Amino acid sequence: MIDFATWQSLLQLHADYAAALDSADWDRWPGFFTEDGRYALIPRENHERGFPLATLRFESRGMLIDRVYGIRETLFHDPYYQRHVIGVPRILDVAGEGAGWRLRSEANYAVFRTKPDRPSTVFNVGRYLDTIVRRPDGLQFAERLCVYDSEMIPNAIIYPI
Repeated sequence: MIDFATWQSLLQLHADYAAALDSADWDRWPGFFTEDGRYALIPRENHERGFPLATLRFESRGMLIDRVYGIRETLFHDPYYQRHVIGVPRILDVAGEGAGWRLRSEANYAVFRTKPDRPSTVFNVGRYLDTIVRRPDGLQFAERLCVYDSEMIPNAIIYPI
């Protein structure tokens, strides 16, 4: 398993990730990932059947930076706020040592959306399937799969989940 300091770092990674997204601090989002880190938002049905089709898929930090540019400069939408609630991560596997160390974990999430003139609603619910690596400045995602439960999603997902 992992030591207490690593467990605390894992919890902090989740908390910092949610705080960055909930405060619309988009510039921080790519920094949670390694240079070749992958992020995908995928329906549960596709994930369970092994289908690769994802609603969103980014294959590097550069692609995440492009998405941040899109959020700020090119996507037009009704403004809304997000609020993430992330469950305690469950460690699935720990492998390797030193630079080859990897941790796989799963954590349930719920994202609420609030438009300025409307009540808050449940926006997206699912689980994160993460591969996390240790870097000199802390833990980072090598991969984050956001596997959402509902087959129905809003017509646009602008912000990261």
